[in-house]
Amino acid sequence: MDSYPRLRLYIDGEWVDKTSSGSMGVENPADGSDLGQLPVAGTAEIDAALEAAERGYRLWRTRSAIDRFQIITQATRLLRERAPQVAHAITLEQGKPLAEALREVILSADIVDFLAEEGKRLYGRTIPPRQPNILSQTVIRQPVGPVAAFTPWNFPVNLPCRKLGGALAAGCSVIIKPAEETPASCMLIVEAFHDAGLPPGVLNMVCGEPSKISSALMTAKQIRKASFTGSIAVGKMLGKLAADGVKRYTAELGGHAPVIVCADVDIEVVAKLSVTAKFRNAGQVCASPIRFLIHESKYAEFRDHFVAQTKALKVGSGLDKSSHMGPLIHGRRVREMQSFVDDALALGGKLRCGGEAIPGKGYFYPPTVLEDVPPDARVQRIEPFGPIAVLQPFSTLDEALAQANGLSIGLSAYAFTHDLATAHRLSEELEAGMVGINHFGVSQPETPFGGWKDSGVGQESGMEGLLSYTEVKLVSMAA
Repeated sequence: MDSYPRLRLYIDGEWVDKTSSGSMGVENPADGSDLGQLPVAGTAEIDAALEAAERGYRLWRTRSAIDRFQIITQATRLLRERAPQVAHAITLEQGKPLAEALREVILSADIVDFLAEEGKRLYGRTIPPRQPNILSQTVIRQPVGPVAAFTPWNFPVNLPCRKLGGALAAGCSVIIKPAEETPASCMLIVEAFHDAGLPPGVLNMVCGEPSKISSALMTAKQIRKASFTGSIAVGKMLGKLAADGVKRYTAELGGHAPVIVCADVDIEVVAKLSVTAKFRNAGQVCASPIRFLIHESKYAEFRDHFVAQTKALKVGSGLDKSSHMGPLIHGRRVREMQSFVDDALALGGKLRCGGEAIPGKGYFYPPTVLEDVPPDARVQRIEPFGPIAVLQPFSTLDEALAQANGLSIGLSAYAFTHDLATAHRLSEELEAGMVGINHFGVSQPETPFGGWKDSGVGQESGMEGLLSYTEVKLVSMAA
């Protein structure tokens, strides 16, 4: 359990530990130590993966939904059996507390299982014909083709599983490129599918120079769909490449979630829930709550509870069972957090706790709470993607909704109220792909995950995620 797995790529059913482009290092964000060397895919490996994915697709699409289900769920059984090993790898390379990592693995297996089960129910429909010589008109769904999947480092098992579950259940082959910071987590998923008997070529994994790999995959004739999770800037760039190739495209591009706290709730309870949600995975969560809008009559009470509970969080190595929050992924993220805080304070914001990098080894930044931050501060406009919360009061619900919807980002939004009419209005008027009323748990295996506006295109998980890996075909048959 103390060891980090030997890093390899996976192409056409074979493990690859030496490539034409050498290797790159992977480090532990908790102490900066070297974990291992990751083989870098060059042109030869990318081309081999593309050819393998094309062959794998022709084979996999012909397998029955039941056959695909049996192989996929055998892989998830193996993933659950190996959950402690996979969670340990997550914590070593990504930093989150081991308990969080273990929950991620189990939930990821559930996501894949749901999609595999729904893959047996990719029903079509029959349309009554208008002319007597038309025997039947049937709408069917077929797999879209080989898929390029790009995933980031913050949920290195969950996010690959969302994409792999939908694509494989629909009958597609996949080339997955996980983040180079967290390759072992995805590699262990691939290993489970390999050991479950997935045919060669159906699943391939490459890592290396992100721009080189993404450009090669997005422009390759073999790829018919791309799925990306990451920044808005990169997502838009890949979207343009997808449009040039008329490829199907799903993109989840981050958020800047507001939380509206009305005056009629138990403030202490909501503050506790909010602290837990805010600082999960050190705030490195695209659906993380960031902008807390609290009714002015309860603002001071909420702030005091929120700050007190934030100060009680222990920051440390994810392998330490007493740690509530681990490190950020690398030093650039620490410097970025400091930039957000310094900018907010320079513009008149107030610091309630945190606000300075923790000295010593590793990339640790404390849970930080700001208030009275003006709207032109960077943290009010740009997703910090880290352990920073911004508190501000509101007087009317109209005002709160205007502030909540005031950005061009709309992934998730949250609100707390016990008034039914208010809850209904919030659910209708919050501009986000996912809205949580009185809780933060908007992401489940059965529910679609995706955003509005600049937060992305399409959904993953849920039935919507599965359907995004299919094409619609009308078959009209005459006598």
